[in-house]
Parts: sequence; structure tokens; C-alpha cells
Amino acid sequence: MKITIAENENQFDQMAAWRIIGQMLSKPNSVIGLSTGQTTMNMHRIVSEIYRENPFSTSEVRIYNVDELTNLPRTYPGSCYAMIKSQICDNLNIPEEHFIMPPTMSEDFEQECKMFEEQLAKAGGPDLQMLGIGWNGHIGINQPGTPFESTTWVSPMDPIFEERVRKETGVDESYPLGGLTLGIKNIMQIRKVVLIAKGKHKAEIIKKAVQGPVTIDIPASILQLHPNCEVLLDTEAASML
Repeated sequence: MKITIAENENQFDQMAAWRIIGQMLSKPNSVIGLSTGQTTMNMHRIVSEIYRENPFSTSEVRIYNVDELTNLPRTYPGSCYAMIKSQICDNLNIPEEHFIMPPTMSEDFEQECKMFEEQLAKAGGPDLQMLGIGWNGHIGINQPGTPFESTTWVSPMDPIFEERVRKETGVDESYPLGGLTLGIKNIMQIRKVVLIAKGKHKAEIIKKAVQGPVTIDIPASILQLHPNCEVLLDTEAASML
């Protein structure tokens, strides 16, 4: 596990953006996994700016997101499909057929999980995953307690995040929400993983994930065993290491 610490938030965003751009330039038919959230918004903006100022071919690049909300329409602004499409795919002229995402609505999510894995495998398998980490150590939507051998599945959402989504959408608590996510086993099979975190609020969980025991109680801790994982942090997220 390689640990890279940026001097400040701006440098962090620049370095994270160049991890994505660099992968596209080094392998034009790359399959690249992204993540959504506050950590990734600026780095996606910078990726788009770099492409706009120095355009290059993206006709063979495949993009996907590590997870997706279920039982909400894709038009919901907080869906991973909507965010990645507007933040990256539209700006980089990624063809719709090269944007690999599971549907948000389905009568058979078990089948959708299999199809998502099959689509990624057919594209050659993921080359790079930019991976966020939740406050409790979740990666994708693999919450604490998720078996390390898990494959793509529909997981319960983080309770804090679920509360926010329900508030934004007006969805009643009796209506099930979840997240279709690559499992931990899938993530460990990706050729390169860059775990990204910034801000003081991530410092404690980063310490546990990077320097603590490998345990299902901290799903991100399994990345200590990944053969090609970089942990990219700003100084605040790295402050407890």
C-alpha cells in the first residue's frame, strides 16, 4: 500500500484528477471506476477542465461508478448515474454505450448485479478504481460487517446518507432504498485502486483503515492486502497517521 499526502486540498484535487487523466492517456481503452460524493466533485471538475483545455480521444474509454442507488429514478440529481454523467461523461464526450451503469429501478436486482459484472468483464475488466471511504470505513456501499468474499449485491445504505436521501426525495421510510454495489471481492480484483480521502473528519477512519487490523468491521482495511493500492490524502485526512 502506497500512501501519498498532498500539501493541501487543491493539490489533492489536482493529483486525484491526474490519476484519472493519466490512466486514459496511458491506455486509451481503459475501464475506469469512479465514486460520487463531496470528495470527488472538485477532482471531476478538474478532469473536465484538463480535457477541455487539452482534448484527446476518449472514444474507447469506459466509465462506471462503483455503486448506484436503487429504487429511485435516474433523474434524481443524487443518483450516481446523474452525477457521473454530468460531471464526467458529458464533459469528456464519453459515448452513452461506454457508460456502464446498472439501472436504478428493476424487478430483479439480483440479475442486474450479474449483468453489471458481466458488462465490466466484457469490457476487459476494471483498470482503475477511484474509491472513496465512508465515515464508518465503508467502500462502495459495503457497510461494516460485509464479508470480504462478497460480490456485486444490493446493500443497505449508510443510515446517515439514507436519511438525507429520504429528506431530499420525500420517500417514506416504509419504502425500501438500497445501493447496488461492487462487492469487496470485486474491488480487490481491480487492477489498481486509489483510495481517496480529504478533510479532518476522515482522519480517524483513515488511521483505522490504513494502520489498524484487517477486519470486516472496517471494510476499507482489506485494501492493505491489495497488490496495487494507493492511498491519496490531504494533510488533514492524514493527520492521525
